[in-house]
Amino acid sequence: MYGPGDVRVEEREDPKIEEPTDAVIRVSASCICGSDLWPYRGFDPADHQVMGHEYVGVVEEVGSAVRELEVGDFVVGSFVISDNTCEICRAGYQSKCVHGTFVAESIGTQAERARIPHADGTLVRTPEHPGPELIPSLLAASDVLGTGWFGAVAADAGPGRTVAVVGDGAVGLMGVLAARELGAERIIAMSRHADRQELARFYGATDIVEERGEAGVEKVRELTGGLGAHSVIEAVGTQESMMQAIDSARPGGHIGYVGVSHDVELPGGPLFFSTVHLHGGPAPVRRFLPDLVRRIWDREIDPGRVFDLSLPLEEAAEGYAAMDERRSIKAFLTL
Repeated sequence: MYGPGDVRVEEREDPKIEEPTDAVIRVSASCICGSDLWPYRGFDPADHQVMGHEYVGVVEEVGSAVRELEVGDFVVGSFVISDNTCEICRAGYQSKCVHGTFVAESIGTQAERARIPHADGTLVRTPEHPGPELIPSLLAASDVLGTGWFGAVAADAGPGRTVAVVGDGAVGLMGVLAARELGAERIIAMSRHADRQELARFYGATDIVEERGEAGVEKVRELTGGLGAHSVIEAVGTQESMMQAIDSARPGGHIGYVGVSHDVELPGGPLFFSTVHLHGGPAPVRRFLPDLVRRIWDREIDPGRVFDLSLPLEEAAEGYAAMDERRSIKAFLTL
């Protein structure tokens, strides 16, 4: 990305093993994330920035210290590099690994090949090479499914609970799926778009709220006997969405915030008197990957339906434009 609205597909050198813990993979599929739209729209800086952090592919080369992977393995990778052995990783927060880096910062997986540092701690292999029908779902696990899952876990979604989801992008929709899988009794999807509402219902939404802001909060309270939701997943990252999430939760409720935060400031007074729990941030996708891969492999979940546009990598710029203009929920890039 050269700058706002300026995405180009260019040739660069093939990656090579640089450290003994590296692996080089041939990327089988990548995609465009909603978070990629922040620099595309000029909210984050981008000057010749490599793009992409969601990826699945085949291991082509491994460093001498890699023990868990072999050449030829099909793998799913997290959007954050982690060794999966440090004290923070062992506590389940691989996205804050002491050796962690974001794939989007320097690697860029909207590409034919990628060097993955700390390969043993970042990549999870599948039981065998998947058929083409499973690749979109496995790709979703690399970020949006794992992020939505963390949002649901952080919001304490589970049996007997009502979950409200603020945001109808790919992460919000995956939050709906996760809440269902975790056993939530009722799931309220907040969406104003018919196609996304339909997908939300497919993933388990029991109610749709089209209103936003204070009107949306009132609707959630109306649906919950005036109390608010037990659990709220915030999947946008704006001031309005965060306050909508806090205000939609009942006293003692839990909010899982996983939308990339931009200029969010929490007012101390309303937060103090809300008595809600807040937990979130960059999702430790690696914590959930083995379970998510198994669920996908066993056809228990179908997160791949969140992709509604498929383009060759050479047409990535059109994928960005389509998502920016809300003509697409999430663009799948073929290689």
